[in-house]
Amino acid sequence: MTPPVKKWTYRDRIVAPSLLAADFGRVAEETTRSINAGADWLHLDVMDGHFVDNISFGPAMIQAIHETNDFFLDVHLMITRPDHFLPRFIAAGADLITVHVEPEADHDVASTLRAIRNAGCLAGLSLNPATPFEAIEDFLGEIDLLLVMTVVPGFGGQSFMPEVMPKIEQAVAYRQAHGLSYHIEVDGGIDPDTAKIAAKAGANAFVAGSSTFGVSEMASAITAIREA
Repeated sequence: MTPPVKKWTYRDRIVAPSLLAADFGRVAEETTRSINAGADWLHLDVMDGHFVDNISFGPAMIQAIHETNDFFLDVHLMITRPDHFLPRFIAAGADLITVHVEPEADHDVASTLRAIRNAGCLAGLSLNPATPFEAIEDFLGEIDLLLVMTVVPGFGGQSFMPEVMPKIEQAVAYRQAHGLSYHIEVDGGIDPDTAKIAAKAGANAFVAGSSTFGVSEMASAITAIREA
């Protein structure tokens, strides 16, 4: 696995275009387009049809992208039993692997996070809009990134949910109070306007799908989100 070329901190503004919104008939071209447009990370949503009601792609897609582009791959596992499938995504070339805290994910969260880090990847933990902040408090000292979903996960193109912003504020306060350094990422309905709202709450990493891959001037779109 290629190590990250840069050590990002939570003070950096990170834009991660989501491949879910790309043209799947031109994945290699779309990936290159996002890199050339100034993306910091590439966000890869893995869905299994069980944890969420949609199916996207698996380790083979991630490996193909890894082998054709030496780039930071932010892999979001929206699947049940991520602990079981984890070795495949590590071998495929993921740099950061995020798993879910909800019981439906059916795994020992602490053990899975440990396995991700032991493999040399960054470890992320995600919570859905309906999941309270308290559900992830016990794990915040073990993660590199907290992903706060700003839509109900499963499908792209949904509207941003501002009602989850208090959870971001809680995550910022907890990070400061405990001397931690995890990133806070938001995913769902992100464009320059909603990125500004999320950034004000304390997010520093922004997953953007249709607002990046869905426009012709992708570089301008990424810059607008980063500067929002």
